[in-house]
Amino acid sequence: ILKYKIIFEDDWVMVVDKPANILVIPTPKNEKNTLTNLLNRELDSRGIEVNAYPCHRIDRETSGIILYAKGKNIQKIMMDEFKKRNIKKSYLAVAHGIIKNDSGVIKGSIFNRNKNREEFAVTKYKVLERRGAFTVLEVEPVTGRTNQIRIHFKKIGHPLVGESVYAFRKDFDLKFKRVALHAKSLEFTHPVTKNRVSFTCPPAQDMEKFI
Repeated sequence: ILKYKIIFEDDWVMVVDKPANILVIPTPKNEKNTLTNLLNRELDSRGIEVNAYPCHRIDRETSGIILYAKGKNIQKIMMDEFKKRNIKKSYLAVAHGIIKNDSGVIKGSIFNRNKNREEFAVTKYKVLERRGAFTVLEVEPVTGRTNQIRIHFKKIGHPLVGESVYAFRKDFDLKFKRVALHAKSLEFTHPVTKNRVSFTCPPAQDMEKFI
């Protein structure tokens, strides 16, 4: 089983480094080995009565940092913080081709299948380095739409390396077993202590090697 790592934990929140290719919560197929199930099993084994609930989502293929709340009340507080955009997230991404601007903002609607409507989305990016056939980026989603980063980079003609949903892998020479996206940092106001805290998590080994 893919091993997660707890970066930080107190009585109210857990900050976890999620391995790639593991779901955060079960889909209708009811997979057992989701990150949420694994964390709750660990809490049970430690005799902790409270459940861990994810405060946001990251894709199955994406690795990196995710915030969990201990208990529904804390989850609600933190989900509201995400809605109000008080939480800063940044990602490491590898995109096909050479992105010319050193930094930029991508704006554009994204269709939300669950709500059956277009939703406005904003993504900021900064180029970290350019290599022959790809660009390494730091990406900050200002809004939190599903698959926002993946869709936005496809829209500007630079889909992420390993992308298989919004681009065809066979159209590109560069191969990567998953989408090259890693949630690298998270900054938020602690729901109880009210301190501003920030956490980072190094890229997963497969991305480190690729870059």
